[in-house]
Amino acid sequence: MAPENISRPRLAAGCRWGEGNGSERMLLYPEGAIRLQGTGREILERCDGQRTMQQIVEELQAVFSAGDPAKIEAEVASFLERLRQKRIVDF
Repeated sequence: MAPENISRPRLAAGCRWGEGNGSERMLLYPEGAIRLQGTGREILERCDGQRTMQQIVEELQAVFSAGDPAKIEAEVASFLERLRQKRIVDF
């Protein structure tokens, strides 16, 4: 079940941001940790439970304006769905 445009993605219960080596941010969750960089970090930092899926996509389309807007939308939805399946993100 992919997120809908009105979904408000947020970190799931038990998940939180932590600091890695240097300036790296890590996402800590009950089963482990993920080091996030680049686009994945850009997406998850916007998953605050306030922004809708549509707002997140629009912000990323502005940041990555050279990219195909439809591809950005599809990749954001796919990424968040994979994290939802791992119980890292809720919609």
